[in-house]
Amino acid sequence: MGNTKENTCKDPKQLLDSISNKPLAEKIELITRQLMRLPSVTDTKGEREIADFLFEFLKEFPYFKENPEQAWVQPLSNDNLGRKNIFAFVQGSGTSSDTVIFHAHIDTVGIHDFGSLKEHAYDPDRLEEYYSAHHDPEIREAAQSGKWLFGRGSVDMKSGAAIHLVNLLYFTEHLEKLNGNILLLLNPAEENDHAGIIEASKEFSRLKSEGLNFSVAINNDYTTSLYEGDSHRYIYTGSAGKILPCFSIHGRESHVGEILRGIDPTFISSEINRRISCNMDLTEQIEGELVLPPTCLYQRDNKDTYNVQTPPSSRMYFNYFMYETTPKDVMKLLIRETREACRVVEKHMEKQHHVFLSTTQMPFSQHLEWKVDVLSFEEYKENLVQKGISVDDIVKKTVDTYSDLDKRELCFKITEMLVEKDPDDRAKVIIFFAPPFLPCNYLQENSGKMINKQLLDIVSEEENKNGEKFLVKKFFPFLSDSSFLSFPGNTDDVNHLRSNFPAMDEIFPLPIDHIRSLNIPAINIGTYGKDAHKRTERVYKPYTFEQLPRIIRDFTIRSLSL
Repeated sequence: MGNTKENTCKDPKQLLDSISNKPLAEKIELITRQLMRLPSVTDTKGEREIADFLFEFLKEFPYFKENPEQAWVQPLSNDNLGRKNIFAFVQGSGTSSDTVIFHAHIDTVGIHDFGSLKEHAYDPDRLEEYYSAHHDPEIREAAQSGKWLFGRGSVDMKSGAAIHLVNLLYFTEHLEKLNGNILLLLNPAEENDHAGIIEASKEFSRLKSEGLNFSVAINNDYTTSLYEGDSHRYIYTGSAGKILPCFSIHGRESHVGEILRGIDPTFISSEINRRISCNMDLTEQIEGELVLPPTCLYQRDNKDTYNVQTPPSSRMYFNYFMYETTPKDVMKLLIRETREACRVVEKHMEKQHHVFLSTTQMPFSQHLEWKVDVLSFEEYKENLVQKGISVDDIVKKTVDTYSDLDKRELCFKITEMLVEKDPDDRAKVIIFFAPPFLPCNYLQENSGKMINKQLLDIVSEEENKNGEKFLVKKFFPFLSDSSFLSFPGNTDDVNHLRSNFPAMDEIFPLPIDHIRSLNIPAINIGTYGKDAHKRTERVYKPYTFEQLPRIIRDFTIRSLSL
């Protein structure tokens, strides 16, 4: 392999010239290194700057010099950073409308985890030198081998964008191999709220209405080993969904001197957390797939200062993966678990109060009870409307007044403002959904059979040729932009989601109608590496820069030859 250790940043034309006549792997490594030198941390101006660079780079391709209208940008709506999606369309030699989407995200997580190495976070050569003396033998050996490229964005996923760019360049020079078309998307904002791919779904919908038929979308997001000693390369034929169930918990406050007469919302939240967090019984059981249980991401009360009163309310939310289930089914399950948690709290408080009365020889109060109501957000709204409360007006005013809040905090604020107007002050738990929401996307029974067969044929050939061992799995085990290319639910599922998501159209405007109409199969044939989101992030060059691009080319050609 030639010299790819170039530390100077090139302009787009220089970069294209530098990869001319280079072997495939060198081309991809050179572009990866260049993109790593352009910091593009999520929610920074770097996302806009790298998009500008990539657009100018594409415009240097001879194909786009001849067809300038086939590369364009799509600004993100109402984005104060001026971020944009980059699109490029390559029309094959025939007249087919069948189109394969190449997509990759161009943002990265931050570099705070690099600590004293922060200034070298984007410098693979300096990191390789540093890690060559690392105390961890695996990392030390990786650095000394020369087979790994270290640095932020190396595997997640500047190398993925580089592969798509090199493959796109290849196909512009070999149009005869395409019995159809390729549409490239390079987008920002994957690492937080997926604003880039959500905006792109509108453009996909427009292009579909103009006659394109999207056969399949190929993402090449980060893949890794799934257990110690795992040497497999993984390909995924779908993407897990995610929902963020939130719990607005309202107790009955009391002075600590009368604690057994109150209902502490933090006690309720603790019991809910105990029942739900890391509970594999609440996870879909799909044989052979890496399915993950719910995880509590946030739990706190609403007291701002110290006093000796129990908090009036508390908040919590969970990361909840979905694979083949729906938000409606998740809500049913969570209501069931929460009601059981509240029964445990009620019985505990009743028992402790009886012990207290027995100890203090005080009389029992017939009016004291610890029942906690459990309602979905939709049920609670209906309850308030029946009491003559103008729910829509309260929601709108809250959104207008507190629009600068974090999206999740704003959803909680809406619920709490509704509780303020409720004349019924009984203890209650209100369950709702908040951003982000990612649909599940997986191959359907009929349309997916041929795609699955093609992948199995390709990996069988690769195994025979290179000795790699592949596994084709159904669900990409991490969150992915691929989720936003399909929505498997029906109209009832959509309505249920909207009804239980406070001010969804204002807080998390998801174009569900566009996404449902797209219904694009989503394949992840990803870069391979280790420690994404850690300072030892690294991409494995022999597979990622040599085999992977050829696998994607092969699959693209076969997909367009059906």
